Amino acid sequence: MLKNLVLVALRNLKRDKWYSLLNILGLAIGISFSLLLIFYIIDELSYDRYNEKADRIYRVNAYVKEADKDTMRWAITPFPMAEALSKDYPEVEEAVRFFGAGGGGDIMYKNGDQRLYENKVFFADSNVFKVFTHKFMEGSPQTALVAPNSMVLTQSVAEKFFGKNKSYVGKTLENVNGDVYKITAVIKDVPKNSHLLFNILISRSSLPADFANNWGGFGFYTYVLLKPNTSAAAFEKKLLPVYDKYLASIFAQFNIKMRFGIIPVTAIHLHADTDNEPEELGSMSYIYIFAAVAFFMLLIACINYMNLTTARSARRAKEIGIRKVAGSTQKQLVAQFLVESVVTACFALLLSIGIIALLLPAFNTISGKFISFTALLQPKTLLIILGVAAFTGLAGGSYPAFYLSKFNPVNILKGSLSKASGNVTLRRVLVVVQFSIAMIMLICTWVVYGQLKYLRNKDLGFNKEQVMNLRINGPNMHSKITAFTNEMRNMPQVSGVSTAQAVPGQNINLQLFSVQSKNGFVEQGVNNYAIDENYINTLGMKMAKGRNFTGLSDTLRSIIVNEKMVQQFGWGDNAIGKRVKFAGDTSGNYLEVIGVVKDFNQQSLYNPIAPLMLFYQPVSNSVQLKLNAQNITPVVKLIESAWKKTFPDIVFQYTFLDQDFDSQYAADQKRGKIFTAFSILTIAITCLGLLGLIAFTTQQRQKELSIRKIMGAGVGQIVPLVTRNFIALVGISCLIAFPIAYLFMDKWLKIFPYNTGLSATPFLLSALTVLIITMLTVSFHAVKAATANPVKALRSE
Repeated sequence: MLKNLVLVALRNLKRDKWYSLLNILGLAIGISFSLLLIFYIIDELSYDRYNEKADRIYRVNAYVKEADKDTMRWAITPFPMAEALSKDYPEVEEAVRFFGAGGGGDIMYKNGDQRLYENKVFFADSNVFKVFTHKFMEGSPQTALVAPNSMVLTQSVAEKFFGKNKSYVGKTLENVNGDVYKITAVIKDVPKNSHLLFNILISRSSLPADFANNWGGFGFYTYVLLKPNTSAAAFEKKLLPVYDKYLASIFAQFNIKMRFGIIPVTAIHLHADTDNEPEELGSMSYIYIFAAVAFFMLLIACINYMNLTTARSARRAKEIGIRKVAGSTQKQLVAQFLVESVVTACFALLLSIGIIALLLPAFNTISGKFISFTALLQPKTLLIILGVAAFTGLAGGSYPAFYLSKFNPVNILKGSLSKASGNVTLRRVLVVVQFSIAMIMLICTWVVYGQLKYLRNKDLGFNKEQVMNLRINGPNMHSKITAFTNEMRNMPQVSGVSTAQAVPGQNINLQLFSVQSKNGFVEQGVNNYAIDENYINTLGMKMAKGRNFTGLSDTLRSIIVNEKMVQQFGWGDNAIGKRVKFAGDTSGNYLEVIGVVKDFNQQSLYNPIAPLMLFYQPVSNSVQLKLNAQNITPVVKLIESAWKKTFPDIVFQYTFLDQDFDSQYAADQKRGKIFTAFSILTIAITCLGLLGLIAFTTQQRQKELSIRKIMGAGVGQIVPLVTRNFIALVGISCLIAFPIAYLFMDKWLKIFPYNTGLSATPFLLSALTVLIITMLTVSFHAVKAATANPVKALRSE
């Protein structure tokens, strides 16, 4: 019986090629792009699950509370935390730390005459491979990081430095400080779905001994492997005494409280809300959004199929009537139409696999993922693909199957199809649902695009355009840096030269200071870094009050603060001359405020401006060059030439401040591109659905329109008769879409301390876009119906 149903389904598909193609194409688009979103979601949910002991691995977070400030949430802890947890808590099977080498930036290594930069370099404990799962190509996980100056490379880094050799163990790499590291193991590259990516691991025993008892310094990612059957919640409660036992003696005097908590390693990527994360985090809210978009795309594809199938009811009516007269039951007819739907979905699935193979590279580029086509052929993924196809076939075919199978054979064979094929209201409801979904996505797209554009173009309080940043690492470099900056000042293409410990967009120190306020001296953590006397002018910052640094006389005695710090400590108009000292310093030496710089965004616009102190340092390892040339390429070559002359042993590597700063928004920009692309596709699929409804409408009203035409009505009078109903449908969709989109976008914008707010523009533009596309689609069929020969429609009367 099933074979017969399939053969009949294939004949029906072949008989009406245009509608079959439209159905298959609509379903294929819906399935393809829903599956792409599903693969994105699966990848996001898979983070860190490759670890064999993932269910027992937790990271320790610190929650620090200063007086009159919100709680700070850090992903980092003090160095001794791991050893204390191993010693004090029997529930801890292993504790391991990671610490970013070179301040988390790029580090240059030498292999003979070869000099290359490498990033994502961490110091790690020797037991790291007892906790985290990594595939060893060479070396032993038990001994790889035991000895000082031991180094473990990933496969890609090993091949970059040494080529595709059979063996890497025993070879060495040297950094710019002259430290030589012996390679003890090579592992496969860390999976991309890891919250902590590394290219090189260095043995923790290579660190200086003075780290051992430093409970006052934070900077280490600490993980624990709990013993089987340990309650994570109970263990977290037992961490409460850690502060009193180890840290209160340091921080209590400054009125600082803190506690420690744990988070499952598998939850970090999507659920962590801490600062100092080693990699970009995902967002569970986007998972829900993309899951909803995937479902709605499938739903719209199913609605299209329903509308296009019921639009063909006139052509199938006599077939259904004869089948019923010949003895077919309603169940048999339902089975026939469901099989047709599933067969159509199968063809759509085959086409969608081709579409996915074609678009997967572009999707990976937009989303920043590394999904391979071979990964789609894994058993679990194939089950998901087949499940999506089955859902689409059955959901899309259910309504037409039950609807068409209920036709009264007597009415059909009399030619009274108009009575048998009512239920126009339901089809209009389905189109309203389509319009509403499309409009919601369009509104969200406009708002997201506007917010991201605002983030890129907002006045940050400094000029980030054409500012080249160069970092020089190595011992005894100050004289060379001075020589290099002097040479840069003589270049006409360089309008500004400065040195600093950091630039906007980079992480900076948060340090405890005793700050003068109206209530005496108060202890509080303040962001700070050192700059020279040219930094403020080079980056186009403005002084609000007082003066800039002038030279060596400002060393160790003068500071510049931002306006936010003036506000925070209630200095008002009397900021100049206020004093600050390092917390716990009893020497009587103070730093004095000599100037107030206008507020600028040191961090991204995800963060409000915080109090900031700038120290004076005549030479730092980071050089900023303000370029004033139209053509950057020849200027870069000139700078490179000067660099090689001054630093022959250091590879020339640079970044531009605008690109570095804007990279902080990369994750939202990727998601914004995905959302935009899928909004456009939703409109495209909705248009296909419109073709179904307008085809049905014009078919049902063809005789009426023909009579009107014979009675003298022109195209301009007939077309509005068809289109006005759809204008009403768009209006109803606006009433549904506007409040839903407003609620979602209002909540999303509140994530940003600086946002565009919600205006009427995205709502009106989205409604206008849907209306125009609808009118173009509907008008095509309406004009076609209005210009048709009325004799053909009325010859049977």
